[in-house]
Amino acid sequence: MTSDYAYSYLSVAVLGLADIAFVLAVLGVSRLVQRRHAYPEKLTPYECGIEPTGDSWSPFAVRYYIYALLFVIFDVEAVFLYPWAMVYRDLGMTGFIEMMIFIFVLLLGLFYAWGKDALEWT
Repeated sequence: MTSDYAYSYLSVAVLGLADIAFVLAVLGVSRLVQRRHAYPEKLTPYECGIEPTGDSWSPFAVRYYIYALLFVIFDVEAVFLYPWAMVYRDLGMTGFIEMMIFIFVLLLGLFYAWGKDALEWT
């Protein structure tokens, strides 16, 4: 019985090594056939065609980061609505009440963020 487990792990290990070999081969071929023409315009950071000015490590407003985090949080939470909608009839009143509590908590978070002006872009 242990040989069956060893064979299963061996096949996974061989597949993993084949994956690594494939990635290395593709990267190696890419390195061999790529063109290398480095000129100053190509080496500058791309900023919509505008010449970059200032330090790249300049501070930025944390507001944009918070805005992005809020978007991700509410977007991920909204994903939970789809499976609930698919089994809505099977859940009955208990499932409906639980989802209303879930939506209420989401709305509380939204109103809190709105009250703290976290949804203002500028």
